[in-house]
Amino acid sequence: MSDTPFGFGPADRDRDPDRDKDRQDKPERGDQPKDPFGFGFPGIPGLPGMPGAPGGPGATAGPAGFDMGQLGQMLSQLGQMLSQASAGGGSGPVNYDLAKQVALQQITDKRAATADQRTAVNEAFKLAELWLDPATSYPTGTRTVTAWSPREWVEATMPTWRKLCDPVAQRVSGAWLEGLPEEARQAAGPMLAMFGQMGGMAFGSQLGSGLAQLSAEVLTATDIGIPLGPSGTAALLPGAIERFTAGLDRPASEVMVYLAAREAAHHRLFGHVPWLLGRLVGAVEEYASGIRVDTARIEEIARQIDPNDPSSLEGAMQSGLFEPPKTEAQIAAQRRLETLLALVEGWVDVVVSDAVADRLPGAEALRETLRRRRASGGPAEQTFATLVGLELRPRKLRAAAELWRALTEERGIDERDKVWSHPDLMPDEEDLDNPKGFAYRVQADASDPIAELEKTEQAERRADEEKPDS
Repeated sequence: MSDTPFGFGPADRDRDPDRDKDRQDKPERGDQPKDPFGFGFPGIPGLPGMPGAPGGPGATAGPAGFDMGQLGQMLSQLGQMLSQASAGGGSGPVNYDLAKQVALQQITDKRAATADQRTAVNEAFKLAELWLDPATSYPTGTRTVTAWSPREWVEATMPTWRKLCDPVAQRVSGAWLEGLPEEARQAAGPMLAMFGQMGGMAFGSQLGSGLAQLSAEVLTATDIGIPLGPSGTAALLPGAIERFTAGLDRPASEVMVYLAAREAAHHRLFGHVPWLLGRLVGAVEEYASGIRVDTARIEEIARQIDPNDPSSLEGAMQSGLFEPPKTEAQIAAQRRLETLLALVEGWVDVVVSDAVADRLPGAEALRETLRRRRASGGPAEQTFATLVGLELRPRKLRAAAELWRALTEERGIDERDKVWSHPDLMPDEEDLDNPKGFAYRVQADASDPIAELEKTEQAERRADEEKPDS
C-alpha cells in the first residue's frame, strides 16, 4: 500500500519504529503511484511550467515570479482545458462527479458479489451480532447488511468522502489563491473562478484514482476507522476478503465472521454515540483551517521546473508548497484526531476479542494480522496521513486497547461503555500514556459521571442567572 494515497500532505514526522520495522519487511509496489490521491496542485495542468507561467518559456520578472504579460495566455490555455473537460460536471473544491467517474473507470475488479458470497456475509453477521451482545452494553447499530463490490463501495461512500475531503480541499484552494500576488489577482479578475474549477477537476481526478486503489484494499465499510457508507449499513467486500484470506492459514468462514464482528462493533459504537462522528470530522476541519500556502516557495519551485518534462512539475509542487510549519492549533487538532481514532480502534479491539476469543480458534492470530496490517499502512493510516498529515502510531492503538481492557476489568462492561456518554468523560492523550491510571481514576469515582456533569452544568447556569446585571 502507498503511504499517502490522497496526497494532501506529508505524514507526521514523529515516526513510529514499530511501523517502520513492519514496512521494512514489506516490498514496495512499484506499479502504483506514490501519492495516487494527489490533492496537491501538481495535478493541475497549466500552472507553473506552462508557457508564460512562472518558470515557463517567455516568463519575465514579476511579483513572486509571475509574468503579467503572459498571464492572459496562461488563462486562455486553462480555459481551453476546462472546456474540454467540463463534461465531468460538479462544482466546489473537489469535482466529485469526476472523482466517481475516474474511480469506476480505474477499478480492475468489476465482479459483483455472488449469491453465495452474499449468503456467507449475512450468516457471518448473524453470528457476529449474537456474540457481540454480551461483550458490550450497546445494542446492534446495524439496520442493513450487504456485500459490496469495489464499484458499490465507491458509489456508497462518496457522500462521506465529501465530508472528509471538502474541508482540506477548500482550504488548499483558498490558500493557493491567497498566495497569488495582488497584481496577479487584479489582472485575472473574474477569471480566478477558472482556477477554482480547474482545481476541483484536478482534485476530483486524483481522488478518483485514489478511491480506485483503496477499493481494492478495504475489507469492510469501517476499514478506515469510521463508517463510510449510509448510516446503519454494515458491509463486507468479499473479493478483497478472499485475497486477504489467501495469505492466511485460517478458514475463509472464520475470517469472514471475525471481520463481520469488527464491522458490527464499529456500528454499535457510532450508532449509539451520536457526537463521535461529528468530533472526528470536526478535527479534520480544525486542521484544515490552518493550512497556508508558502508564498516564499512559489518562485523557488518555478525555477525547478523543466517545461519539456511534465514530471518535473509534479516533483516541484510536492516539495513543500503547502508545508509551512504547523500552527499550534493544527498540532492540537492532529493529536485530538489521533487520540479519538485510537480510542475507537482500541474499544473495537477489546469488544471483538471478548466476543469471539472462545469461539474462533484463530481469533488471536487474526487480531495480530490486522495489527500488522495497520502498522504497515492500512486504509485508515493511508486516509488520515493524506487528509491531515497524520501517521496513526501503533503504540497509541495498543495503549488505547490496554486502557479499555483495564477499564473493563476494573469497572465492568456497562461502566466502560458509559465513558462514551459525553465527550468530556473521554480519555485524553495523557491517559493513553498511562492507561491503567485512567481506569483506577474512574474506579475511584463511584458516582454517576453523567449525573455529575449535569449537576456541574446546572450549578454553572444558576451562577450565571444569579449574577447581577452589569
